[in-house]
Amino acid sequence: MSRVLVPLAQGCEELEAITITDLLVRAGIHVTTVGLDDRPVKASRGTTILPDTTIDAVRDQVFDMVVLPGGLPGADNLRDDQAVQSLLKKHAEEGKYIGAICAAPKALAAAGLLNGKKATAYPGVLNALGDDRIDVKDSAIETDGRVVTSRGPGTAMDFALTLIELLEGAEKREEVNNQLVR
Repeated sequence: MSRVLVPLAQGCEELEAITITDLLVRAGIHVTTVGLDDRPVKASRGTTILPDTTIDAVRDQVFDMVVLPGGLPGADNLRDDQAVQSLLKKHAEEGKYIGAICAAPKALAAAGLLNGKKATAYPGVLNALGDDRIDVKDSAIETDGRVVTSRGPGTAMDFALTLIELLEGAEKREEVNNQLVR
C-alpha cells in the first residue's frame, strides 16, 4: 500500500485538501495529513480541518509521495516553513513523488524542485516568481519526472486521479474515477 503525506498549512484551500485526501483514500492509499503545528487548520474559506498529526511527528516516517494543497495564505506558509522545505528536498533526493496544486508550486520553487522542469499553477503564481529556470505551462496538470503540479480547485479531481495512477496504476485510477460518476 502506498503512503502519502499531505501537509496542511493555515489558510490552505479546503476543496483541494479534501479532494486529494478523499480520492487517494478511495484508491486504498494510506494518507496522513499533518499540520505545521498542533493547532486545527483554519482553511482559506473558513473550514476547520483537524490534521492526523504534526509534521514533526512524522519526520522519520517513509512516504511514497508528498502532496501540497494550495490556497492563500496556505501556500505561503508551506513555502516559508523550514520543516516542509526540508521534507520536500529529502523526498526529491530520494527520488520520491512530489505534488503541488494551485499556489503551492511556489513552495516547490522555493525548494529548487522546479528548476529545469515544466510546471503549472494557479494563473500568475509561477510567473510572478520571475524564475526563468521554471518552464511555466498553462495546462491543467503537468508531470515532469517525479514532480506533478496542477492549476487549482477546478483541477483537483483530475490531479488526484493522476496521483493515483502514478502510485497504483491506470486500472486503479479508472476504478476510482468510475466511483465518482462523472
